[in-house]
Amino acid sequence: MTSLSALSRLASVAALLIATQAAAETPLERGRYLMNSVVACGNCHTPRGPGGMPIAGRELAGGTEIVEDGLFVARASNLTPDPETGIGRWTDAEIARAIREGVRPDGRVLGPPMPFPFYRDIADEDVAAIIAYLRQLPPVRNAVARSEYKFPLPPAWGPPLAVPVRAPARSDTLRHGAYLAGPLGHCLECHTPMNKDGSRDMSAAGAGGQPFAGPWGVSVARNLTPHESGLGRWTDAEIVRAIRTGTSRDGSALKPPMAFDYYARIDEADMSAIVAFLRTLPPKPLGGK
Repeated sequence: MTSLSALSRLASVAALLIATQAAAETPLERGRYLMNSVVACGNCHTPRGPGGMPIAGRELAGGTEIVEDGLFVARASNLTPDPETGIGRWTDAEIARAIREGVRPDGRVLGPPMPFPFYRDIADEDVAAIIAYLRQLPPVRNAVARSEYKFPLPPAWGPPLAVPVRAPARSDTLRHGAYLAGPLGHCLECHTPMNKDGSRDMSAAGAGGQPFAGPWGVSVARNLTPHESGLGRWTDAEIVRAIRTGTSRDGSALKPPMAFDYYARIDEADMSAIVAFLRTLPPKPLGGK
């Protein structure tokens, strides 16, 4: 039988290894992991061909149209370092402000479906990592027309960020899972019912119900809460399979816009934290009604 002192030493060694690994990760390495897994900016900002596959040599070059009938036609921006049509002339601070506050360098306010209320809480270090990744992309010249909105955008998505934003410790599983599913992965943006004014009804966070139309037809955001109409009867393994492969509990194929090809790369610790967080959501029926 392992002694308590031996277990304590093992725990200390594990904590040291985790801390060493985190310290060794460069901003670019962190950015590459985030952008190619849970953050998945390319799901909207990388154009795809007729078969749905990303077009080679066009990573994050923008141009994809996202249509919400009667509300907007949003066109994903070119995020490559092209100086004329992308963000090549933007400073790091300007990129960070656009991501978290929805304001371009020229002062123009950006609109949905970018989930600025969630992105405001992306930690400083993760914003810097995302920017490091964007900086190393090959520049792609691709002029993207402005998005069109049939309603007035707010003057701002919140007050200017004036204090540092810190990520929760990765050892705090539930808070880390909430950070991944909220600010970073914005799972709760698509899977939370919408109020009449266009805001999200966070009293029913994760209850799903919103339809998404696209080349795949119409998909409806699933209920992620532990309700019987949601994930209440799902095992952890079934939830992970659905996120990574787009395979539902009954074996049927789930539809876009879930970024399954990106989420397949979420590491085991992060995936476990996301599932643990989803288990803590208040159970609500589909759509929160």
